[in-house]
Amino acid sequence: MRRRMRARRLGAAALPLVLVAAAFPLPAAADPAPPAAPSALTKSVQDTGSPADHGATANWVIGYDDHASATGAAAITDVVGAGQSYRSGSLHAPPGWTPSWSTDGSTFTGTEPASGVTAVRATNPRSGPDATSLSGSLTPPVQAVTTATGGDGFTPLLNRTPDGTLQAWNIYHHVNTVNQKLVCTDVGTGQRCPGGPWPKPLNTAPGPLGNGNTGDIASTLTPQYVRNPAAPAQVYYPALTATSVGVGCLDLAAAANCGYWPLTATGGSPSAVNSIAGLVESGGNLYGVVSTGAVVCWTMATKSACGGQPYAPIVPPSNNQPGNTLAHIYGSMTVVAGKVFASSSVPGVGRPALGCFDPATATACTGWAASKPTGPPGNYTYNAYTFFSTAGAPVGACSTTSGATDVTTCFALDGSALPAPPIAAALPAGVWVFNPEVVTDPAGHLRSYLAIWNGGFAGAALCHDWTTGAACAGLTGPITHPGAAGGNTRDYGYTYDPPTGCLIGLGDAGVLFSMDPATGATPCVRSGGQVTLKPGDFSCDGGTGHVQGYTAARLTGITPSNVDFAASRVTVVDQSGTVVPTPGFAPDGSVDLTGVSAAAHPSITVTTSLVLTSAADFGGGNQPQLIVGYAGDAPQLCFSTTIAADCAVSSVANTATGTDTTGAFTSNTVTLPVAPGAACTPKVTVQKEICVPATASKCGPGGVGPWAKQAPVGLLGLLNATAYWRITVTNQGPVAITAGQVVDSVEPSCQTGPFTLAAGASKQVYCSTYALLSLFPITNRAKVGYVPVNVPPATPPTYTEWSSATACSLLCILQ
Repeated sequence: MRRRMRARRLGAAALPLVLVAAAFPLPAAADPAPPAAPSALTKSVQDTGSPADHGATANWVIGYDDHASATGAAAITDVVGAGQSYRSGSLHAPPGWTPSWSTDGSTFTGTEPASGVTAVRATNPRSGPDATSLSGSLTPPVQAVTTATGGDGFTPLLNRTPDGTLQAWNIYHHVNTVNQKLVCTDVGTGQRCPGGPWPKPLNTAPGPLGNGNTGDIASTLTPQYVRNPAAPAQVYYPALTATSVGVGCLDLAAAANCGYWPLTATGGSPSAVNSIAGLVESGGNLYGVVSTGAVVCWTMATKSACGGQPYAPIVPPSNNQPGNTLAHIYGSMTVVAGKVFASSSVPGVGRPALGCFDPATATACTGWAASKPTGPPGNYTYNAYTFFSTAGAPVGACSTTSGATDVTTCFALDGSALPAPPIAAALPAGVWVFNPEVVTDPAGHLRSYLAIWNGGFAGAALCHDWTTGAACAGLTGPITHPGAAGGNTRDYGYTYDPPTGCLIGLGDAGVLFSMDPATGATPCVRSGGQVTLKPGDFSCDGGTGHVQGYTAARLTGITPSNVDFAASRVTVVDQSGTVVPTPGFAPDGSVDLTGVSAAAHPSITVTTSLVLTSAADFGGGNQPQLIVGYAGDAPQLCFSTTIAADCAVSSVANTATGTDTTGAFTSNTVTLPVAPGAACTPKVTVQKEICVPATASKCGPGGVGPWAKQAPVGLLGLLNATAYWRITVTNQGPVAITAGQVVDSVEPSCQTGPFTLAAGASKQVYCSTYALLSLFPITNRAKVGYVPVNVPPATPPTYTEWSSATACSLLCILQ
């Protein structure tokens, strides 16, 4: 059924209420409006033909036409019918619906069993009033969380679940192999994510996260993370095992380990591999630097080490003493115009340095035959970050080193000196500086937010505006966070969340907090949401014409006056990441999407960044939502079954049931006939007999006979004799027959049909032949034509062999 766009009804203008005394009876109150009709399900089956063959695949489609006027939970359930079995992996639920499976028809699980599925189900906690839409939660202003991350979790990894929940994952840095070190926090509630207990270990074997101190991967001092571009919820991180350093994989969406790939063995002499710094990405490869200063490399597309790696050192060693496995590398990495930069140092020993690696030649960059010093002897560093021109182009790299004098040094790609950002160059002694988060502000200015602590700071951020070459406007000094744990945050780093426009920070104190990048305020009083809508995913029958066009994005559960829409932003991008022009927010918070072509943009992602004037709409059980919709046909649930090879299965049927805020409803029942095929050809026999007594009372239907293949001698020698015949048709199976027809060569009254006959059943036909005095015997023959049930139309009949019986005359004596 094609879905119709629902129109809002506008009420009449309010009129003043006037009370009038009446001398006549008031009219009776109007009857209440009848309740809305329940939602409906439409069932169909595809790709089998009719009839279907034994062993064929039946693709079942359930269309859900919602009539709900209120948002609420909905469920669609389908029990796998008799004579068929569920095909593994075939269940398709529309976006926003969660699939589940059952092996007993009543208990459902979110993980598909390996076998034995007897029913499937899909649920949606926020269905209606329009099923052709997706919703995502708007993230509330992120309050400081002082306990949910555990201690010393380095920088946050953000992940949005399909329902819009913003999660912050973090890996405790510099923690041994077996120890648990991974935590997930629901940013909106400040509570740990479902699936605990947290923290959890990291492991080399792919699979669900374990529990307790059962890990075999250690974390590094200053880890850097790279998202898998093909699956952004997968995070690659620098990993260290008992025997090697390499690339670990964490799947945030699945809450699972997704592999480990070693790059080089630990140990060695006189310069040992004890740890790894990085990872950074350039040209589809991930790069790290090990304790010896050598460069390691891994290719994402093939999930294998790059040829020829590890490459020659580009920086001095850092804690490379033999036998000192897990000794930390003091340094970090960044990528500038495809070149890989790394910093290296040892506290109190030697001079910190910055080196450059050219992936194109697998050697040091031109102008970087030797690494370049970034501070006085004894200084050390935790960072390496990109230097941008005022036009926003990456042109060099910087490193801020700590010690008796903090020094920031920057170099261009060719090795020449660049001026240090003033706000970093003005730091007092002993301040630790960590890698920045780089953000483009609404005015188009490129900003770096560097995390700092120590040296008199309990946690702060530095903001440098590369577009102006100066400290960010209004943020000219270190930005402290008194709204988070009294300012004792000991910042390690920040991650920018585009939907809210907030920076989410984490540090040594284990405090997860938010910061407004424009004002530096903590918490960041902003909200936002993100919904990706691909209308084609709502259908699974392979048909066309299901989608008419996009309709609108809208905010629900939020008061428009609590949002500064002039300062807020909405961005729409399509499947290729191209920005799609839209009108922006209307005063009610909606965004008109009717001008966006669904044909040209089969998928869109709508991101709203809301500047709030009040956070009153969040909390108290209210969860504002971003909803993005399209006009089109009812969404579909699909799954497949295999029709049994059992010849006794002559048809299969399925009926779906559902519930939503309108009540319970049931689909039409679809019954699919099943053709028997060559392996199920029925065996039909026919037996022609004559009644010996030749009296009607004994020779009619149910008569006692007896019956024989030949009547007694002389039967036809009598005047006006009658021969009574019985024809017995037996279907020995294995399937029923239809269009049965008895064919008799002598007696027309014996010809009977059409009839059906079940497997294992018999049918008897009684008839007679009247004859005058006859000197000759009468031999009567019969056969049966038939077709198996459910064969295609126009299938020619199959015939049995002839069966005969004889009525004897006086000549039988002579014979």
